[in-house]
Amino acid sequence: MMYPYMTLNDDTEITHSEMYPDGKVKVYIETPDETGGFHDAICWLPDYTWEVHGYSESEMMYFK
Repeated sequence: MMYPYMTLNDDTEITHSEMYPDGKVKVYIETPDETGGFHDAICWLPDYTWEVHGYSESEMMYFK
């Protein structure tokens, strides 16, 4: 289950999961794009590993 954390001015939504049994937390970021789809990224904590789809490097610098 994902829990809302915040919505930014550009409709980017940031949500997070409960802590999994292995101690990880999934942070999910999603921004609507101009095609009606979404850019999305997942950050796994505490490892701080990313899975990125559609965001530019400069956009990701904002989230990181």
